[in-house]
Amino acid sequence: MSAALTIDDLKRQARSRVPRMFFDYADSGSWTEQTYRENESDFARIRFRQRVAVDLENRSLASTMVGQPVAMPVAIAPAAIGGLQIADGEIKAARAAEKFGIPYILSMMSICSIEDVAEASRKPFWFQIYTLRDKAFMERLVDRAKAASCSALILTMDLQILGQRHADIRNNMKAPPKITPRFLAEVMRKPRWALGMLGAKRRTFANLVGHATGVSDLSSLSTWIAEQFDLRVTWDEVRWLRRRFDGPLIVKGILDVDDARRAIEAGADAVVVSNHGGRQLDGAPSTIRVLPEIVDAVGGKTEVLIDGGIRSGQDVLKALALGAKGTLIGRPMLYGLGAGGEAGVTRALQIINKEMDVTMALMGERDAKNVGAHNIYSNELLKRQGY
Repeated sequence: MSAALTIDDLKRQARSRVPRMFFDYADSGSWTEQTYRENESDFARIRFRQRVAVDLENRSLASTMVGQPVAMPVAIAPAAIGGLQIADGEIKAARAAEKFGIPYILSMMSICSIEDVAEASRKPFWFQIYTLRDKAFMERLVDRAKAASCSALILTMDLQILGQRHADIRNNMKAPPKITPRFLAEVMRKPRWALGMLGAKRRTFANLVGHATGVSDLSSLSTWIAEQFDLRVTWDEVRWLRRRFDGPLIVKGILDVDDARRAIEAGADAVVVSNHGGRQLDGAPSTIRVLPEIVDAVGGKTEVLIDGGIRSGQDVLKALALGAKGTLIGRPMLYGLGAGGEAGVTRALQIINKEMDVTMALMGERDAKNVGAHNIYSNELLKRQGY
């Protein structure tokens, strides 16, 4: 992984090593992918202020996220099927995050289970959950997270109905994947991936199979998942989780100021400005575009985090400058997994860390906690520049 200098380098390596079905699942957006593209391109419009003649010794990227110390204001975002980018992927990503000193967030739709990751970890990780029709299963899932000492819970609110992702349809991507001659031919072209999977600890959604009522194998899992999208979700879901979980509760999927306020009123300790990586409502704004107004509205009452489109340490600093307390990275982690497992995720974090450190120094800052609006050109100037 030492040859990788950018997250894009890791992306290219992952594309060459991971079967197309799983790489495209990680790397695509919904419909026209406009929102997916603008998540990245809108970051590129923001301009830093360069400052000179500043003492730059003893720089620090350390911060906190929901009261927990972090080596840099970055957490690994919850991402489904990390364990299909490489064998035991979630365990490998969790180990990389733990060694680096940042939070790892395990997706409910992971291949390795909560218990698998807890057994392989020495420090608590965070856990992400969706709203489901099967409330008894949700209760058991939260109890399992507590038993595993998960130190924060994230509720994703923007998946009541699935956005159409053309790449997944063309690749016949299903849960679980259907074994077809086309799929087998693709796997044969990725021998390293295939050999790793032969020895994998898990190959299915281990948080679900054997835990959800009536889900005992892959065929019953597919039927159960199709029935679980809950169109009746309200803010009472947040209140319910607030009563069941004592640690920090984070609500993810916020793009609207009123939704941010309602999440706080319902008991959220933090919100994540997120459009699901451009995988749900295509045509929605990029997350960095709406971040400032949400920070202005609720930043004094709660922590505002952001994900979507972050591909560099410079993107992290731009988010901090616009008011975010911290950032979540999903695709850079998945690219790292596909490129080289734990070492690949570590390399992704090293790239982001180095870019943050050098850029912060060139802005004349010594401490990431001091990065703010003074480090970028004003919103009015950005508007004139077409931002």
